[in-house]
Amino acid sequence: MTAEEAVADITDGATLAVGGFGLCGIPTELIGALLAAGPTDLRVVSNNGGVDDWGLGLLLVAGRISRMTSSYVGENKEFVRQFLGGELEVELIPQGTLAERLRAGGCGIPAFYTPGGVGTLVADGGQPWRYDKDGSVAVVSPPKEVREFASHQYLLEEAIVTDFAIVRATLGDPEGNLVFHSSTRNFNPLCAMAGRVTIAEVETVVGLGELDPDQIHLPGIFVQRVVPVSAESEKRIEMTTVRYPDHGTCR
Repeated sequence: MTAEEAVADITDGATLAVGGFGLCGIPTELIGALLAAGPTDLRVVSNNGGVDDWGLGLLLVAGRISRMTSSYVGENKEFVRQFLGGELEVELIPQGTLAERLRAGGCGIPAFYTPGGVGTLVADGGQPWRYDKDGSVAVVSPPKEVREFASHQYLLEEAIVTDFAIVRATLGDPEGNLVFHSSTRNFNPLCAMAGRVTIAEVETVVGLGELDPDQIHLPGIFVQRVVPVSAESEKRIEMTTVRYPDHGTCR
């Protein structure tokens, strides 16, 4: 499929899991196709919101996203502006909890207990999810069930399942078996598992049987659509860190 064909049935109000971490391993071609297709009121689950002019930041600037479930938003000024301005609802959750909620959704586990967030607003409720335009808090997070196991407190977190998921892989076959390169693996397999319909853009598509089964990171049972893309398509570095002799590290 082309990217445009693959996202054609993602409609207004759809929930969408998006793979990647920062700008590493993000499905840029599918994000671009969504931008062109025009769906609005998207409810997106992704570790972060990209940057102002790349990745999910493009959909944010266009006003296509109404809600984000994320762990980190610090590199996107537009994300912060929309959140504080009452234009965007944001559920911030611990990064490990986000990963496990996606994995649980893919495994058919409805909920699980975790120590992450015990004793904070994540467990107690009251975390601002949406502001009014006057700066007051309009929507807050609800309290979550907390139980004790072996003398330790744990809170109940529900799994995440989305209407669609979009991810990017380095290698794949027509059945959707995927291999990710190094750190591009990040949230991609977890997001792919959580989507009812998962679309993978793949840099190199090989024939069936050409992938070593022991090297496959995500089995094709989780992928419904494969979109071949060029490995030479633009990839950006979110932040460059260099080390100078005797002068420490600079970002």
